[in-house]
Amino acid sequence: MEFREDILGAPYEAAELELRPDAEGEVCATLVRRVVPGAERAVLYIHGYNDYFFQTNLADHYAALGFSFYALDLRKYGRSLRPHQSPNFVRSLAEYDEEIDEAVRVIREVDGHRKLLLNGHSTGGLVAALWAGRRAGRGLVDGLFLNSPFLSMPASQAVRTFGGPAVTAIGRLAPTRVLPSTMNPHYTHSLHKDHRGEWDFDLTLKPAEGFPLFAGWLSAIHQGHRRLRHGLGIDVPVLLMASTKSIATTKWHNALHHADAVLRADDIAAQGPMLGRHVTIVRIEGGMHDLMLSGEKARTQAFAELDQWLAGYLDVRPVGEHA
Repeated sequence: MEFREDILGAPYEAAELELRPDAEGEVCATLVRRVVPGAERAVLYIHGYNDYFFQTNLADHYAALGFSFYALDLRKYGRSLRPHQSPNFVRSLAEYDEEIDEAVRVIREVDGHRKLLLNGHSTGGLVAALWAGRRAGRGLVDGLFLNSPFLSMPASQAVRTFGGPAVTAIGRLAPTRVLPSTMNPHYTHSLHKDHRGEWDFDLTLKPAEGFPLFAGWLSAIHQGHRRLRHGLGIDVPVLLMASTKSIATTKWHNALHHADAVLRADDIAAQGPMLGRHVTIVRIEGGMHDLMLSGEKARTQAFAELDQWLAGYLDVRPVGEHA
């Protein structure tokens, strides 16, 4: 494994993690890092669905607190997607355990960090939580920060109850069947600087219309939600953040800048107690789906809440102001 300059440029480096092949052939993940010299603490960030790591403002914040920053582009996402692969596709979220395990090994054993925070956003929050539950008792991480984690389907209770078994059956029999997508392009437009947002990212790696929605992937999400409902037993402190409100619209609306346009924020918060026995739930007024990419007021609040939690549970002293 060799780190080279990342597509983001210095000080970011990236290394390819070779993984076991699957039914589509060769598989890899990408570990991006920004090392803070002498740091004993590190954070590992896991992105959401139809996403990849580009959130350098988040890395800046952690670096100012004395954390070395690491991010995974999971298999078949972003830097790790290869031409022969179905984008974003897995049949079980447990498949991601392989790259998370390896990333944690590199962070702790190779780069020598003693403390590790796991930070997951959206689907990455669900993936991180499930992994932490399966690895409970091993002392691999010291805390979890979940930013609008995908803990519940954004649908009615009836659809969640009766639709889940049907999706699971289709996912088992025809995992690569493409299903109708509910991806809202206006959410990506609300973020990107060339549309109605303030952030710069690669629209080929995070397209506004999304990638095909595969039945096997959706089945994997339903399986993860079922496991969550039985309780994950995460044995380290968890910070769960969600917006105070959500919006569902097929047209552009300025409220997209002040609400979660992807998931139901109330449902996220309601699932928090199923993560473990020590969960802090914080709601961010005016927060978007990615709270750390929200408008300045909301993201400043989110960073302040993160700092306060880190000070209380990981003994991290806040440094300066972060917008």
